[in-house]
Amino acid sequence: MISTENLQFSYPNGGVQLRFPDISLDKGEELLILGKSGIGKTTLLHLLAGLLKPDSGFIKINDTTTQSLSNRKMDRFRGENIGIVFQRMHTIPSLTVIETLKLRLYLAKKKKPYTHLDTILKQLNLSTHKNHRVTELSTGQLQRLGIACAVIHSPSLILADEPTSSLDDDHCNQSIELLKSQAKQSQSNLIIITHDTRITAAFDTIITL
Repeated sequence: MISTENLQFSYPNGGVQLRFPDISLDKGEELLILGKSGIGKTTLLHLLAGLLKPDSGFIKINDTTTQSLSNRKMDRFRGENIGIVFQRMHTIPSLTVIETLKLRLYLAKKKKPYTHLDTILKQLNLSTHKNHRVTELSTGQLQRLGIACAVIHSPSLILADEPTSSLDDDHCNQSIELLKSQAKQSQSNLIIITHDTRITAAFDTIITL
């Protein structure tokens, strides 16, 4: 579960102070957050992920108030409990697909059987590419690998930053279905932050910034 209250944030350069709506999700619930470019969507995602700390308010994931954690403890908490789908997949070019997933599990300090990795790869249509280097993947395959890295360790919270904005309608729908199905399997909270209104029909709970 995740909840926030009275979140506010401003950047050190003296920019406009951002205020965000409260969030309250029970285990397994999903949320779509819509907003135009520049409204603070990515900032909110970074706050939820613990990459930024709010000026005021609180963020609680399960039983942990995350902004009270030290940077080191937050890094560990994030690695174990949060999966992030970034707009651009961050990879190590020398690694293969399967090595990338194994590294993600290692950093999360979680052990999973190899059959679990194979299952994720099969679900995301990456099985035939598991021994390919990430530099050999197409844009769509990289995006699916990003989803795999976000869910491989069964996090309690999955955050996705504009996962469909550069996709055509067919791939847009496929990506949302993949995210939702993976979140459902692990009973994770799924929060997608985007300006892409095409996906609103897929969500019951929507917040507009």
